[in-house]
Amino acid sequence: MNPKLKEALEWVYCIIIALVLAMLFRYFIGTPTIVKQVSMYPTLVQDERLWLNRWGRTTKTLPERGEIITFEEPAKITYTELEIDQSNPVAEYEERTGFSWFVHNFLEIGKRSYIKRVIALPGEHVEIKDGGVYINGEKLQEDYLQDGIVTDVTGVGFSDFTVPENCVFAMGDNRNHSTDCRSFGCIPLEKIESTVAIRIWPLSKWGEVK
Repeated sequence: MNPKLKEALEWVYCIIIALVLAMLFRYFIGTPTIVKQVSMYPTLVQDERLWLNRWGRTTKTLPERGEIITFEEPAKITYTELEIDQSNPVAEYEERTGFSWFVHNFLEIGKRSYIKRVIALPGEHVEIKDGGVYINGEKLQEDYLQDGIVTDVTGVGFSDFTVPENCVFAMGDNRNHSTDCRSFGCIPLEKIESTVAIRIWPLSKWGEVK
């Protein structure tokens, strides 16, 4: 084989291996991201850079209450009064298999994700009333919210239900400007992509996000 061709092929192999390893790390371990919306303000601000921990997805571990997570956008975002079922408050997702699953979930081509805070865990009864969140009858203290923020459900939504097994209920901190589980239901464990590990930019705010 021509030495120059052999050297070129070796470089191609190295690049392919590096890309595969990078994709595996991104899917199973962690990845950076940029905050694009205002739904988590003031905790997260647009254009901030975060490092996401994806090890929980790899080990199929549910996040804890108060953790900020990212998850795949549900297929159905809003419901009518006839469609909503408080006894089955689970977000609907399109079923994907084979190459379609690989492109959408592994390569993340055409995929949209949300970033929200975990509010309630499996088996907990959630009520949204009187401007607040009640877990098993006790009002949840939410020190991360801005003063004056009230939590309610505008129009048709999930407001009185029990979180199903292997699911979490999550909302944005900027309640009046957040499309979240109030609208589309609880998120199954297999659709949770990551937890927010640290803020990496701006440097003046580097560190753990709470």
